[in-house]
Amino acid sequence: MAETLIVSQTADRAAVYREIVPQIAAIIDGERDTVANLANIAAAIKQAFGYFWVGFYVVKGGELVVGPFQGPIACSRIAYGRGVCGAAYSSREVQIVPDVDKFPGHIACASESRSEVVVPIFSPTGEVWGVLDVDSDKLDYLNEKDAAGLQAIVRILEKKLSEETA
Repeated sequence: MAETLIVSQTADRAAVYREIVPQIAAIIDGERDTVANLANIAAAIKQAFGYFWVGFYVVKGGELVVGPFQGPIACSRIAYGRGVCGAAYSSREVQIVPDVDKFPGHIACASESRSEVVVPIFSPTGEVWGVLDVDSDKLDYLNEKDAAGLQAIVRILEKKLSEETA
């Protein structure tokens, strides 16, 4: 397992994602515990970008339950279809929200959150397994480049999940 994250000092977030994706793959390579992997992925994203909140919600009993994260205290449970995370869960699509206050039904777990990207994570059977949630305290900060980078990270996690069930 890699234990150090190397990140260029650049304002180009797409370039930083390209740097950290293979490093995240190395970090979780060989680790079988999903919680450990989720924790290290959240920490790597938070370390690389300094986002306000980075973490995972995992589907349990038809709702999203908070998993490993970096940032202030989070909502423990989110209902199917509620808020940005619930929308990603129910729609099975990435949610990019430039202004969370304008998102219908937004759940304000932390009032400092201003923009958000949520990426669904799929199980080997194609069901939504959980979501990766990233919040910024800056309005209109997270965008398509972040969504693409986060999706690349989620693909690594999905591959790991499929290896664990094989």
